[in-house]
Amino acid sequence: MYDPIMVQPMKDQAKEIGFKELYTPEEVNEELKKKGMTMVFVNSVCGCAAGKARPGLSLAVQWAKKNNVMPDNLVSVFAGMEKDAVEEARKYFTGYAPSSPQIALLKDGELVHMIQRHEIESNDANTVANKVAGALKQYCSKETVTGT
Repeated sequence: MYDPIMVQPMKDQAKEIGFKELYTPEEVNEELKKKGMTMVFVNSVCGCAAGKARPGLSLAVQWAKKNNVMPDNLVSVFAGMEKDAVEEARKYFTGYAPSSPQIALLKDGELVHMIQRHEIESNDANTVANKVAGALKQYCSKETVTGT
């Protein structure tokens, strides 16, 4: 468990992007079982979260808002803090090993896209933003949702 005072600015950065923090398994299940598209960010203290994941997510969310491909929900859990909430969120990430940071996209509670730590740490923030934006374009566009 990390010092909550040290971690708070990292949590605040995700909240400023638009992510709702989840603290308990119950909150995780309530949010991840919602209909529609949900992006889940497994936040962390590591350098790749600070220098690549959070800045990349910020750029991707700005782009998604301008291009009308925002997921219905943005939620985050923090690795090394709310252990039970993180474990519960990872139950939805079928077929993927735990990693942090980690960015998942779920449709109606089912995983449709995953970006793992190795895809984040080996790239820069702009590349991470492009990976996230590509997933949002693929899964959150009006054409994808309505089938037109």
